[in-house]
Amino acid sequence: MKKTLMLFAVLICFTLAGVSQNTFKKGDKVLNLGIGFGNVLYSGTGYTSKTPPISASFEMGVKDELFDEKSSFGIGGYVGYSGAKWEYSGWGWKYTNFILGVRGVGHYQLIDKLDTYTGLMLGYDIISAKEFGTIPGASTYSATSSGFVWSWFAGGRYYFTDKIAGMAEVGYGIAYLTLGVSVKF
Repeated sequence: MKKTLMLFAVLICFTLAGVSQNTFKKGDKVLNLGIGFGNVLYSGTGYTSKTPPISASFEMGVKDELFDEKSSFGIGGYVGYSGAKWEYSGWGWKYTNFILGVRGVGHYQLIDKLDTYTGLMLGYDIISAKEFGTIPGASTYSATSSGFVWSWFAGGRYYFTDKIAGMAEVGYGIAYLTLGVSVKF
C-alpha cells in the first residue's frame, strides 16, 4: 500500500506541467476537512460499527519563493479521529484513535488552480479501549495508549473558485488517503 501511494504521488508530480501563478502564498489561511479511506485500524471480523476516519487541518502561508516564484511554505495543525466497536455476544470493546499534530508544508504549483504540496507532521496519537458487557467471573478493563507519531504526506487542492477547493492527500495521518474540501480565508 505504501509503495502504491508513493508511486501515485510521484506520478502526479511528473505528469503535471505548466506555467501559472502561485495559489498558496504568504498570509493565506486554508482549512481542510476530509474523510479517510484505507487504514490499518479496526480491520478484521467482529466489528459491529466503525466511525470512518475524519480529519481537519489548518495551514497558514509563512514564506513565499521557497525555491522559486512558484513555491511557498506553510505551517499548521492537524486533528484526526476514528473509532470502532468490536462485539461478540453482548461483550466487547469500544476503541478510539485521536491524533493531534503540527505540520510543515512545502507547496509547488504545477498547473493553474492546482496547489500541490508535500510535508511532514509531528503529532501525538491517543488511543483508548474500553470494555463493555460482562463475562461471568471476569473484570471490566479500560486501557489507553499514547505516543508520538510522525507522518510524511503529499496532496493537492484544486480550486473551483478563489476560496473553495477539492482536496486529496496521501500519506499517513488517520488514513492512507483523505478526500475532502478546502476553504481559503
